[in-house]
Amino acid sequence: MITHVVLFKFKQETSEAEIQQLAEGLGNLPQIIEEIREFRFGSDVIRSERSYDLGLISSFDDLDALQRYQIHPEHQKVVALVKAIAASVVAVDFAD
Repeated sequence: MITHVVLFKFKQETSEAEIQQLAEGLGNLPQIIEEIREFRFGSDVIRSERSYDLGLISSFDDLDALQRYQIHPEHQKVVALVKAIAASVVAVDFAD
């Protein structure tokens, strides 16, 4: 199993509508991309100086499944939006 963790920090000018559009795009992915085994995301509730704005945790059977997810056209649509509204994105992928 591969766990994929992503943290997003939005640009200051990012609107609530854009964040909602991202949430809707992310929320649709598990029904579209069969490689996804687990998929959870949510907004930060602490809002500390070191906090990111949104976190995502997803799981895949293996690295091949994760790579198919990453290049899937529907995932790429979400990536395009992230590039437009995020100031920073960090990720870690680990085997468990």
